[in-house]
Amino acid sequence: MSSTAASPTKGEIEPDPAPAPPPGRWAPLRPLVLRLHFYAGVLVAPFLLVAAVTGFLYAGAFQAEKLLYAHELSVDAVGDAKLPVSRQVAAARETHPEGTVSAVRPSPHADATTRVLLSGVQGVDPGHTLAVFVDPYTAEVRGALEQYGSTGALPLRTWIDEFHRDLHLGENGRLYSEFAASWLWVIAGGGLVLWFSRRRALRNVRGTRGRRRTLGLHGTVGVWAAAGFLFLSATGLTWSTYAGANIDELRTSLGQATPSVSAVAGGEHAGHGTSATTGSGEHGVGLDRVLAAARAEGLTDPVEIVPPADDTSAYVVRQIQRSWPEKQDAVAVDPATGQVTDVLRFADHPLLAKLTRWGIDLHTGILFGLANQIALMLLALCLVMLIVWGYRMWWQRGRASAFGRPVPRGAWQRVSPAVLVPGVAVIAVAGCFVPLLGIPLAAFVAVDVVLGEIAHRRGGRAPALK
Repeated sequence: MSSTAASPTKGEIEPDPAPAPPPGRWAPLRPLVLRLHFYAGVLVAPFLLVAAVTGFLYAGAFQAEKLLYAHELSVDAVGDAKLPVSRQVAAARETHPEGTVSAVRPSPHADATTRVLLSGVQGVDPGHTLAVFVDPYTAEVRGALEQYGSTGALPLRTWIDEFHRDLHLGENGRLYSEFAASWLWVIAGGGLVLWFSRRRALRNVRGTRGRRRTLGLHGTVGVWAAAGFLFLSATGLTWSTYAGANIDELRTSLGQATPSVSAVAGGEHAGHGTSATTGSGEHGVGLDRVLAAARAEGLTDPVEIVPPADDTSAYVVRQIQRSWPEKQDAVAVDPATGQVTDVLRFADHPLLAKLTRWGIDLHTGILFGLANQIALMLLALCLVMLIVWGYRMWWQRGRASAFGRPVPRGAWQRVSPAVLVPGVAVIAVAGCFVPLLGIPLAAFVAVDVVLGEIAHRRGGRAPALK
């Protein structure tokens, strides 16, 4: 296919090579979507670029963590039989008497160490724990590392995770990632509309050059990756600050919240005979009997044992495997009697709770292990390339010497009220539910209206965005 015609004179907008869409009330939507896609891409792309790069690093951190902390995570030699968990915990406490035992993760594989998690340790972030790694065959302490989150992230992955989530700026920094996730689906959806509204012949990349080729590459890769972007946007919002709170509230109102096992100790012996050796995690019948009770209920490795919070609480033993097939069952065990007082099966979770769990685990690269992580890294690379191509198209629109003018305003005036009014209503609802979409969009519209009015009164054209 031959290249496009000669570039327009400097300062003019290069016309879209696609032919005008057939007449109809939906046809005028294309310029409006093009304008939204352009501005959203230009203004949100820097945030998306940071999210893509840090997300790429996070996906690769799982394998890097295994290599970097191999000494702590694995044993030198597999023995004949593992020692009782209580003895392993005692060995960890002899080496690290500081803090208190907040949880124990028994060795999940033949060559894996046991993790004894300590909270309240001086010098460790209050939201983190100190993980002491113990050889389950010899009770040798192989090291201690700071750990974060339910996935057991160690220092490398924790640092990258926090960089991806909030740029190490705390709660205020989380607004960047929520802003990126709030707009990613809009940009991806707009790109799909623009691509499929073009004539099929004009989607071809082969034989083209210049801006036409950049546009073809941008559109082709964007279409193939769009489903992944929509998924990342939706799942990323589920644990964001503002949109995430709205999603949680909606799930709760629908009876779809994630349930939790009851940790209240039952029976007439509750509160008796449950005193613990200071900070050891040994309450009442002890860790070994509690683990045996959980095994009897079918809780296979990997599991985490959480000691009672006080004299009226029970032990909680829960499965922590988030790779497929997921193991998320949990039981509560009375520390006085060693009897199971409550059982919660993942199979009994509400549908939206399951979908949320699967979505988050797929988003973070856990659900399908290495294949999942490779797919996320490819998606991140696609997003980086799309951003680069997007800015390049803007540059090429200005004849490769300056950024070209933005898409002209006023496209909404050509949209039928039968389409425009419902569309505005949908956008308003979405904006209220996803505030970091709605607030910036409202601000952009307000500024655009003011600039348009100024340009109109001066009798000139809208100012160019250079």
